[in-house]
Amino acid sequence: MRKLTTILLALLFIQCTHTPAPEKLGPTPAPRQLAWQEMEFYAFIHFSMNTFTDDEWGYGDKSPKLFNPTDLDCRQWARVCKEAGMKGIILTAKHHDGFCLWPTNTTDYSIKQSPWRDGQGDLVKELREACDEYGLKLGIYLSPWDRNNKAYGTPEYINIFRDQLRELLTQYGDVFEVWFDGANGGDGYYGGAREKRKIDRKTYYDWENTYKIVRELQPNACLFSDAGPDVRWVGTEEGFANKTNWSTLRRDEVWPGWPHYVQLRSGHEDGNYWVPAEVNTSIRPGWFYHKKEDNKVKTLPHLMDIYYHSIGRNGTFLLNLPLDRRGQIHPTDVKQLVALGKQIKADFHDEVSKSAKTITASNVRGNSETFGTQTLLDNDLNTYWATDDTISSALITMTFDQPVTFNRVLLQENIQLGQRVQKFSVEIWKDNRWKEIAQETTIGYKRILRTPNMNTTKVRIMIEKSKGAITLSKAALYLAPALLVEPRMFRTKDGMVYIIAPDQESEIYYTVNSSNPIKNEKRYTVPFKLDHKAMVSARIKDPKSGKYSPITSKLFDIPATQWIVNDNNVSHFERIVNGQDHNYGMIEDNKQGMVIDLGQVYHVSGFRYLPIQDRWSLNFINKYEFYVSLNGKSWGKPVLKGSFDNIRNHPIIQSRVGADKKGRYIKFVPIETIDHMNKATIARFDVLTK
Repeated sequence: MRKLTTILLALLFIQCTHTPAPEKLGPTPAPRQLAWQEMEFYAFIHFSMNTFTDDEWGYGDKSPKLFNPTDLDCRQWARVCKEAGMKGIILTAKHHDGFCLWPTNTTDYSIKQSPWRDGQGDLVKELREACDEYGLKLGIYLSPWDRNNKAYGTPEYINIFRDQLRELLTQYGDVFEVWFDGANGGDGYYGGAREKRKIDRKTYYDWENTYKIVRELQPNACLFSDAGPDVRWVGTEEGFANKTNWSTLRRDEVWPGWPHYVQLRSGHEDGNYWVPAEVNTSIRPGWFYHKKEDNKVKTLPHLMDIYYHSIGRNGTFLLNLPLDRRGQIHPTDVKQLVALGKQIKADFHDEVSKSAKTITASNVRGNSETFGTQTLLDNDLNTYWATDDTISSALITMTFDQPVTFNRVLLQENIQLGQRVQKFSVEIWKDNRWKEIAQETTIGYKRILRTPNMNTTKVRIMIEKSKGAITLSKAALYLAPALLVEPRMFRTKDGMVYIIAPDQESEIYYTVNSSNPIKNEKRYTVPFKLDHKAMVSARIKDPKSGKYSPITSKLFDIPATQWIVNDNNVSHFERIVNGQDHNYGMIEDNKQGMVIDLGQVYHVSGFRYLPIQDRWSLNFINKYEFYVSLNGKSWGKPVLKGSFDNIRNHPIIQSRVGADKKGRYIKFVPIETIDHMNKATIARFDVLTK
């Protein structure tokens, strides 16, 4: 008996002296918030009446008969999202125009009055079934603003809005997020009354009691708005969080439609609530489908930038997919989404840090078996390296037997205990000394740094400042492949050709006027002068795999080096001829047109015109005349005239050839713009020669 007592006392002593875990520090995530954060990447679906009226914000005055997708397929949505690596889909069940995508009992303005499925359809139900089939979670967007409902602005509407919310949260299974927009009050149809209505955004919706409905019916759902209470807007729709991004917020100061939204990009270091950031953006310029944006789908490099500026900066990535009038994701969007999913997997396939001989730390909390550095590579977010309570700075050093190459650094805090790190840096061992390659601030749930290819035998992560004991769940290095997409090429006004790859890991090879570009290509390192007409071909090489991108070729005609314009009528001419597509110049008076002195006589055959490439079709040229002259005074008849058919819906480069005239001067006259203004915009203009 005495021996047994001794053993029990010894075990009790060991248990009592076991190093306790660090205490929670500041706000921490609820289980629903932690589950939401671990989803990381999910889809937004905007599809409603606006799809069929070519609007972004409808007034609520269009007939439900217009809603009639020809081949709606929720399984296609789910299949594509799954292939892209997404974990869920949030549906705009009702946008600001008030049209409901489920057979609600609260209004006649719904799919019950549409010809789709003979008025018997339920789009939310179909999506629920598709999500279940593909293992995706379902989220719901319900606009508080309703430009159709005659009761909007009165207390009666709040009851209607809450009844809609109850229907959506009780009829379609588990919901992972409920999304409330901050747009409220303004012009609308309001049951037939075309007028403007204003509400007090702070008080009208009585958000506290509205949120209670969600908590009661869907306790595991996160609530989104500018202020959360669970998830906050990131303060921009451009697709990024700031480098410094706290998951904490002074939530009591914020409400839906809060005017100081820029602060939401970084959160509040001294925030008293856990309200992490969701980065929402669209794969196209608009949130709803517009045919004119078919050529403006975000490129793979752009989408990867958003990935690293959202998930890689302690946020989540909510990517909107505007469905076309069939009721499906457009083929162009599908192509980019599939490529995105493959690239994300490829970027994190080769975990270099797994080959580390040793991983040491300047401080380990108590029992190294529990809080040691081995936890940094075990892919278990519930285990973590921790320092003593009095330690707020420390070093982690990875050592390798042979030199390794990496270009990604991934760090994760154990956010179940709070967000702590305020400043950190990364160093490599080079030329017998430590060289800093990154200096950053916050980490949070996940922080990913992109660097040039780094070759070294030692890597050091320095946590320079923390609010308390440091708790890291993961520290890893990866070697991501180059993005093998066609490089971008342009020539500036001074005749310099730039060839640009989407990332720093790439090598670029090119030729000029070669009949065999592959055989005669040479390495591109700096811009080169091209002062004559020539065909430039280029491709990207991944130095890791040796693989190449497809070859892209571009014909550069005469350079604009010597060009002089009648600048009294053309503003920002340098933008028009500087080779870039993202900006524009303006012809101030269409009757005068744009007159250019080419600097010498050429045999002119035509021109190329690119309309502006931003979201709005501002002063697109519809009809034109094109003249050529030897002296700039005698013009004669136009050598080319005509129209750019369907340019509003298809704003791509317009080439017109067929002229056969020598001259030193050209005149381009916009005869008509699509909005009948006496000004015209031009993103890029080239003169073509024989």
